[in-house]
Amino acid sequence: MNIYKSLDENIKYLEEIFSDCGDIVKRKFPLGLNNDVWLYVIYVDDMTNRALIDTAIMDSLMMEVRKVPPKASDIKTGIYNTLKNGALTTADFKETNDMDLAVVEILSGNTLLFIDGFSEAFIVSTKGFPKRSVSESDTEVVVQGSKEAFTETIRVNTVLIRRRIRDKGLKVKQLKIGKRSKTDIALMYIEDIARKEIVDELEKRLDKIDIDAVLDSGYIEQFIEDDWMSAFPQLQMTERPDKAASAILEGRIAIVVDNTPFVLIAPAILASFYQSAEDYYQRWEIMSFVRILRYIAGFLAVSLPGLYIATAVYHPSMIPMELIFKMSLARQTVPIPAVMEILLMELAFETLREAGIRLPAAVGSTLGIVGGIIIGQAAVDAGLVSPLVVIIISMTGICSFAIPNIALVSGYRLTKYLVIFLSSLLGLFGFWLGMLIMLIHLVTLKSFGIPYLFPFTSITEGNYSDLKDTILRLPIFAMKKRPIFSNPNQRTRMKVKKRIKP
Repeated sequence: MNIYKSLDENIKYLEEIFSDCGDIVKRKFPLGLNNDVWLYVIYVDDMTNRALIDTAIMDSLMMEVRKVPPKASDIKTGIYNTLKNGALTTADFKETNDMDLAVVEILSGNTLLFIDGFSEAFIVSTKGFPKRSVSESDTEVVVQGSKEAFTETIRVNTVLIRRRIRDKGLKVKQLKIGKRSKTDIALMYIEDIARKEIVDELEKRLDKIDIDAVLDSGYIEQFIEDDWMSAFPQLQMTERPDKAASAILEGRIAIVVDNTPFVLIAPAILASFYQSAEDYYQRWEIMSFVRILRYIAGFLAVSLPGLYIATAVYHPSMIPMELIFKMSLARQTVPIPAVMEILLMELAFETLREAGIRLPAAVGSTLGIVGGIIIGQAAVDAGLVSPLVVIIISMTGICSFAIPNIALVSGYRLTKYLVIFLSSLLGLFGFWLGMLIMLIHLVTLKSFGIPYLFPFTSITEGNYSDLKDTILRLPIFAMKKRPIFSNPNQRTRMKVKKRIKP
């Protein structure tokens, strides 16, 4: 609806909307030497910068309006033009004649000025939310590299990215999603590097979201991913500005959501979840070795319990004789089958992991270590499980912690139980069947049209250039091409033909 010309009607409408809202600050006061014009100011307490309101609005307002000639033929127009052209000493203000937009701006932390006799209102940017300062990342800890992490404020997050990419092509498209929350969403990408079809598809999916509120970026992820039934993440989530900036420079799109410190990156492939920010800050030899360890750890995190069941129960002849004797001796006092052993210890480990997350940091780490030792030793002493099973479950948990992305770990955690189930039914055939089902699923999975297992499914794409940053991380000067995410016309990111020598 449009704003009324009558100030009293505007006040009546706003009073009805914000009835029983004790945090709304509003004041009606006169302007002009003879109190010719009435003005109405309204904002949300503690969502605004009170010092800015007092200096840039109220003080300047009173001083500038005095300059309006008291005998002007149209005193209201004179005061309106004074407010518009000089009284508001802030660059960030605009006009609107839409009352619905005005209400949203009030709830967003801005200050609204209504003038009697005019169907327009001034929107003055005075946002001053209580916010957490920039701190270190808790979920993506690095030894070498930036210690900054995103916060819950969207504008702080966009600044942290723009500070790292000072390119005129960096775009920040602002959206609002949520009929009631009106959550601010920002799409950040470099216009000439990002693929236009991916940007358009992302905007199309975001436009289709029709929900009351978006409280976290996880809401957005679940709405726009390609396959909602998959246990594997199809968008990458990060808490680090340097990682988001690196993804944008590769041609990907960062989705910054207000009220959450986690930024989404689209599209994503499996290899990107094995990459850590510090991979590019240290020497390529050691980081290639670490990458290999991560891929091995990812395989073991899915396969180790199922492989133990398949060999110990169905194919003991594959195990060396000395180890068979030790396993048989250890299992003499265990009254439950090997499958139940594995499931019992897996569920105990999962419960300990969940309990450690919910408790305070100091207590949680202590519970994880002490609880694991006590429960494992007590289970062995009681004869409920064999020592080898405790070792298998511990190794599985350690391998899952070696993967730098918690969302991928969650996918592996669920897939692991499918492999255990099939291995317990069909032995080694069931084990490989479970691994094959997972592989087929990953091959068919896509993220905004990009194959999930790229570049392994198409190694010749880009003359093998995408393989240089997968299992191995080759030297920086060797990675001259951007990944497949980028515009084909902008694949070259480095023109140095060889390493610079002294």
